[in-house]
This record gives sequence, C-alpha cells and structure tokens, in this order.
Amino acid sequence: MGSIALAVERFAAAAPTVVFDRFGTEGAGWLFDAVCDRVAVGAPVALRAPIAGGPPVDVLGRISDLRVSRAITITHDQPWRGRIRLRFDDAPGGTRVRLDAEIDRRGLEWLMRRRGHPLPDGPADGPRIGVITSRSGSGSLFASAVGNVAALAVEEIDASGGIGGRPLELLEADDATDPGTGALEAMRLVRAGCRTIFLMTTSATYHAVSAALSGQDVLVVHTNMNEGGGESRLRIRLGERPATQLATAARPVMRAAGGRRWFLAGNDYVWPRSVNAVAREILPGQGAVLVGEGYAPLGVGDVTPLVERIAASGADVVLSTFVGADAAAFERRCHALGLRDRTVSLGPAMDEATLERIGPAAAEGIHGVSGYFQHLQTERNGTLLERYRQRFGRWAPPLSSLSESMFEAIHVWAAAARQVRSTDPVAVADEIRRGRYDLPRGTLDLHGEHHVDQPLYLAEARGTTFGSMDDGPAHP
Repeated sequence: MGSIALAVERFAAAAPTVVFDRFGTEGAGWLFDAVCDRVAVGAPVALRAPIAGGPPVDVLGRISDLRVSRAITITHDQPWRGRIRLRFDDAPGGTRVRLDAEIDRRGLEWLMRRRGHPLPDGPADGPRIGVITSRSGSGSLFASAVGNVAALAVEEIDASGGIGGRPLELLEADDATDPGTGALEAMRLVRAGCRTIFLMTTSATYHAVSAALSGQDVLVVHTNMNEGGGESRLRIRLGERPATQLATAARPVMRAAGGRRWFLAGNDYVWPRSVNAVAREILPGQGAVLVGEGYAPLGVGDVTPLVERIAASGADVVLSTFVGADAAAFERRCHALGLRDRTVSLGPAMDEATLERIGPAAAEGIHGVSGYFQHLQTERNGTLLERYRQRFGRWAPPLSSLSESMFEAIHVWAAAARQVRSTDPVAVADEIRRGRYDLPRGTLDLHGEHHVDQPLYLAEARGTTFGSMDDGPAHP
C-alpha cells in the first residue's frame, strides 16, 4: 500500500492578508474548523481535513513553516504522521485557500479501518504486542505521543536483543474514544497474535476490552491513571489513583486558590464519577467545602451551562475530570466566561498535550498532580527526552504521564519476559507484580494484584507547559 495526495479548496470573502491573520480564530464552520491561538512557527493547530468519500478527519499538529499571508505548513502526528500545506491565493472577491496533504501507508490503513474495511496484519516474525489508544474522538490529544513512545520502547528492546533473541513487533489500534470500538480492536489484535495488549485509554474502554477478552489467555495492561478495580491475574492496572492524587494536592491547591470551596466537574463515565466519589470522602477531611457537582458527555460541544453553574456556586477550586479535547474545551470556556479570574483548576488527568491545546491565556490557574511531568529533573527522564526528540523531531508532541506511562509499561513487560524467558501471559504477569522498577518518573513498586506505589508530583501551568510546585515528590 503506497500513499495518496489530497487537495481541497475553500473560498473566503476577504483578502489573503486578512484570512491568513484570522486563521484558527473564527471557530467551527470556517476554514477547516481550524483552532490556533497564534499564527507562528511552533504554535499548536487543530483542524478538520475533508477526505473524499468520508467524514472530515481531525488533525493535530504544529505550524512548522510559514510565508506571511501566503502559506502555512503544518507538521502533524495525529491521526498519522505527515504534513499539510495551506496556500492563500488571491481570487475574485476574496481568497482561495488550498489544502494539500499526503496520506501515507499508516494513514491509509487507519482510514480503511475507520470505514469498516478489514486489513490483514500479516505474519509475525517474532512475539507481538498490541497497543490501544485514542487516535480519534475526544481522547485523541495524547495519542500521537503514546504511539511515538510505544515505538521507541520497542526499538530499544529490539536493539538490546529483543525477547528471547527475536524482534518484538508492535501493532496499534484506535478505540476512537469508544468502548465498543476498543473491544472490537482488542479482538482484532488477539487474532493477529498479540498475547499482551497495553491500553492508554479511558477506563470505559479498559472495562470493555477486559470483558471482551474474558476467558482468553491474554494479558491486558492499563498503563495510565485510573480509579482501580477490575484487576485479576491477567489484568494489571498501573497509573495513579485518585485517593493519593487528591490527598497530595488538596491543601497546596487551596492555598494557591486562597479559598476552600470546591466544584466537581467532568465527563460522564466511570473514571470521573469514581474520582468524584473519592473526592467526596477525602476533601472534607482536608478542610474543603463541596459546593456542587456536574457532568457532561464525552465529546460534548457546549459546556456553557455547566460553567455558569460553577460560577453561580462561588467555587474557589474546580476539580476537573474532563479528558483530552473535552478538557481543553472546558478550560477555554472557563476562561472565556471569566471564571478563571476567581477560580483555579485541579486536573488529575491534565497533561502537557492538553495544556498546549488550552493555550497560554486560558491555562493560567491550572494545576496537575501526576507521577510524571515532562520537566522532571531525573537522569532517566533527561535521557528519555533526548532520545524522544532525536527520534521524532522538534515538532513531536510533548510527553506526559499519560503517554510516558506506555513507554514504561512496555519496558516493564519486556524486563519480566526476559526474566521468565517466556512471553506466556500468566508467567509475565506474575513476574511484573513481583517487581520494583527504576523509571523516568522514579521508582515504581508493585505489590500483589491491586497496589502500585509511585512518586507523585504537583505542578502548575506556566504558559503551555507545566512547572513544579515543589522540589521533589509530594506526599499526602
């Protein structure tokens, strides 16, 4: 399978200089639905690229080159790696905007599967592992970094001898931020020979995949933060837990806010509701007063009514359990309606990729608490960032706890497989649970089926990145 070129034109009733300057600022329905806070090299961009014969594709990237008033080049990793060039030309009564793009083999495969056309995965030369993340849907902001670090981990493992002297092969899948799709993709990966599947997805997808693979000899590893539960001998959930996150962050965030009134707001699925159930137990003991709670579905378009409820509650702190694109939309709306002038936000799943899409103006007052942030000053993290940039370039999306957890999980799996000299799911799972691992985020300790110890760090937004609120791991 090769590649295809794509060219699409749009007309705007304004001069090229005006259209260029307004690129990304007009919102949905205008010029590929582009969102971009500033037209400058390095600025994050989201847009919808029309694909002939199908719905538009959400593309996430950065401006990598531009000619003022004439052309913008966007280097993107989402939902596949490539470049888009926008050209702004004079036309009678306005501007003709031409979008040129090339869809490579990986992009074509993604499109084919998205449209329901099965593709063979081919024979395996060595052990295969599967990775499921959200290349599309509201969880898509961090998926490209997940794919990057998964590939990097496999390359490093193969460079050091593979598994049992054989190269490790990685197969990827997109759950589209939808549990049913995730379950179908997991079954496809199993049919292709994957006996271990790593998920960096919502908890809803984790539970759907776990149920779909019930009774099969397949290890499922959920790498990112989660509420716990649903573990078994062949089900491992790594990542941060809400009880320790909230106990660690509550008092420092209230000091930053200068108040103790909390509103709990998030997406309507299992993880946000579980986090808020924990919040109702833990926060009052930290001196907090709960003044409201509200939810919005995944992929919601307008959160204005919820933001207005928060404003009316008099909250000082918003505990935000929105994820991905929904988190970015929520925080931008809070800023637009003036809520950020009188509240701060704590996001247990807030990561660097989402912060970039929120933008520097709307990011002020946002806090995070995770086991990993890109700014961590550990030797292992420093070398990881060097390898990541060398491999994927300066425009690759930032790492965060969500994406970096995949890198660590694959390396932990490989260490266990080498120790037991097997890729048997039960043997590897048992060995993983006996481990203590020194990783870029610090030391990870696993105790039995349900307990994970790891350092936690507090951070606050500084522009479109995070900076530390302290000098080391925080303790509840």
